[in-house]
Formats: sequence, C-alpha cells, structure tokens
Amino acid sequence: MAAIHEASGEPTLAAPVSQACTAAQFAEPEYARWADAIREPVRTHRKQWEFIYILRVLESRGLLRPGVRALGFGVGFDPLTAVLAAHGLEVTATDLAPDAAAAGAWIETSQHAPDLAALNGRGICDPHVFAANVRHEHADMRAIPKHFRDYDVVFSSCAFEHLGTLKAGADFVIAALDALKPGGLAVHTTEHNLNDTWRTRRRGATVLYRRRDLQRIFARAEECGFGTTVNWSRGEGEVDRHIDLPPYNDDPHVKLLFRGYEMTSFGLVLEG
Repeated sequence: MAAIHEASGEPTLAAPVSQACTAAQFAEPEYARWADAIREPVRTHRKQWEFIYILRVLESRGLLRPGVRALGFGVGFDPLTAVLAAHGLEVTATDLAPDAAAAGAWIETSQHAPDLAALNGRGICDPHVFAANVRHEHADMRAIPKHFRDYDVVFSSCAFEHLGTLKAGADFVIAALDALKPGGLAVHTTEHNLNDTWRTRRRGATVLYRRRDLQRIFARAEECGFGTTVNWSRGEGEVDRHIDLPPYNDDPHVKLLFRGYEMTSFGLVLEG
C-alpha cells in the first residue's frame, strides 16, 4: 500500500528519493556520468542537477530500457527527451502551443521548444532512433488531455511552479498521476522555499513550494495510491551554506536568494 516515509542523513544520487539539491550529490560518480550523457560539463548548478536527478531516479528503478512509455510535460529544450529516446523509451514530449507559450513569456525566455527536432538539438540520440521513439504534442499542464493514459513514467523538470499558483502546480502533479498505468512512477522537480514559514510566493510567474506545501502534495498522492520516501536534508557542506545572490553565479549555484526567499531545487518521486 502506498505510504509516505522519511529518510535521514544526506540525500544521494546513488539511492534517490524525494529530495533537495545538495552539494554532496555533485561529487558522486553518477553525477559526472550523467552530465556527460546530456553533453554538458559538470557544474555545481541546481538546474543541471534537476536533469541528472530525474535520470538517476529512472535508472535506479530500472526504467531506462526499451518498451517503457514516458510522458514529459513542459519539456522545453531540455535534454531528457533525447536521453530517454536513446535508451529505447517511447516518449511523448509535450509543451504549450506556441500562442499560449507566447502569452506566458516562455518563448521569449527560450524555455519553449517549437517542434520535435528542437528536442534533439544536442545530437544526443541517433536521428532515426529519435524519430521512431518520440512524438511531440501540444498540451496545457492545467488541462491534461484525456488521451494521455497507460504510461510507465510521467516527468517534468522545473515546470509546474510556473502554472500561476501553488494550487495549480499541485493540482497538475496529482492530475498527471491519472496518465500512469498501475505501478507507474512520476518524477518532477520544482522550486523549493527552504524556509517553512507562513510567507512564500503563492502566485505569479514562479511560485515557491515550502516543506508544508510539498507535504500536502505527498498526502494527496497517497490518497491516490502513490507513495514516496522523502529526505528533507538541506545538506551539510560549505556550498550548502552559501546563498547565491543576484547577479547569480554559474558555478556554484545550489542555494540562492529569490525575491527575498532562500531556495533551491527539489525533486519529487511518486510511486504507485
């Protein structure tokens, strides 16, 4: 039966659960291996971590193999679709329609992929394999199409915090579970307010999820039959204690101050 468990100690990529981005994870051998797979040099940067975290979750659950069906939301130009296709997964990659993306400023900020070819821009996957394994659809995360069903995996990287409100993002995470077959897995990353106080960014172009907000998502998922193990550690290294200030550094960039809030990236794993 689905349940919520808490883990102690520092989170790792060797055994990823629902966890925050912490400095020690960048030094793990898994990190360098997957940075190479996405065609990037290793950087101590939380956005790079989000891609590698998602890939490590799937790898650790034995889901990077032919025949697995994956549904990605808000894929933008991220390298995940190409990596999954190269491993033989059948991927449905979705993004907002161009007119809706423009209204939300996604095109102007280079977060919106216009077509299928843009998803393999780094040349990660053989073009013929990519064409065979990937299809691109327009989809609004606030109104998930009913025909998205029977996937083994749903995923998104730093997307659901841009849906306008804390509730809209949380509703997406729960609604996306309906696209999974029994025993399926959802993995998402989002923006995490490290201070679990009353104040946070509840609405706007980017909202920030506190521990209490994430706990509510986990509780709702549990009611739907999905469990998780969660590690709330903020990390114990020197880099974990450093708060990057605007204008931000490219390396290290693990914790930062955003609109007055200390934040980082957080990964959610929901397993049926």
